[in-house]
Amino acid sequence: MFIDCDGIKLNAYLDKPADNPEKCPLCIIIHGFTGHSEERHIVAVSETLNSIGVATLRADMYGHGKSDGRFEDHTLFKWLTNILAVVDYARSLDFVTDIYMAGHSQGGLAVMLAAAMERDRIKAIMPLSPAAMIPEIARSGELLGLKFDPENIPEEIESWDGRKLKGNYCRVAQTIHVEDAIEKYQKPVLIVHGDNDEAVPYEYSVRFSKMYKDCELVTIPGDNHCYDHHLDMVTDAVKEFMLQQLR
Repeated sequence: MFIDCDGIKLNAYLDKPADNPEKCPLCIIIHGFTGHSEERHIVAVSETLNSIGVATLRADMYGHGKSDGRFEDHTLFKWLTNILAVVDYARSLDFVTDIYMAGHSQGGLAVMLAAAMERDRIKAIMPLSPAAMIPEIARSGELLGLKFDPENIPEEIESWDGRKLKGNYCRVAQTIHVEDAIEKYQKPVLIVHGDNDEAVPYEYSVRFSKMYKDCELVTIPGDNHCYDHHLDMVTDAVKEFMLQQLR
């Protein structure tokens, strides 16, 4: 199905628990940079939540998956606008009681930022390998391994899969301060991160987890960015955290 966001169609998947309850909580799940909602680790988290009575709403963000927009035009601001539209859609569903959010990599960062905006509506969040360092390194003049003058941003940069990304992505990222979002969100947080992450250094999650008022950090030993070795440990952490919230 599609969710409308100011004329942009966002591809989405709504999955309910097998017993199809009349009422249940729902968790919005956001993929990462260059990712989509049908990736192995995204689906695994969704299925785990469904198994404990939580509906899930996986949404492809602007320029990703099957949603509208060109990859090179996407920015974190566009993603945040998308997430606000997805939250509004979730709130319109008659069966939904409470709303949670999870996100992987850039999706984890986006969820951290969106939760600050929707702090009265989102009961808890689960950033998975969150790329929360993006604004900081963009301000220092680095992104996707490319170093640049942060006061003279290049017209475009290239991602690891060869796709181009316009300089506006950097311009937007430089204005974002993750610490401000963390301060505003006082509800429970679960951060999951592999300590052998090749894309987002594990140390960032250690640092940011200490800034939250109520945060649990689960370390996946020896695992990489997309949990190719111990995905079961990730889903176990998600399951245990959510069961705590549902008690």
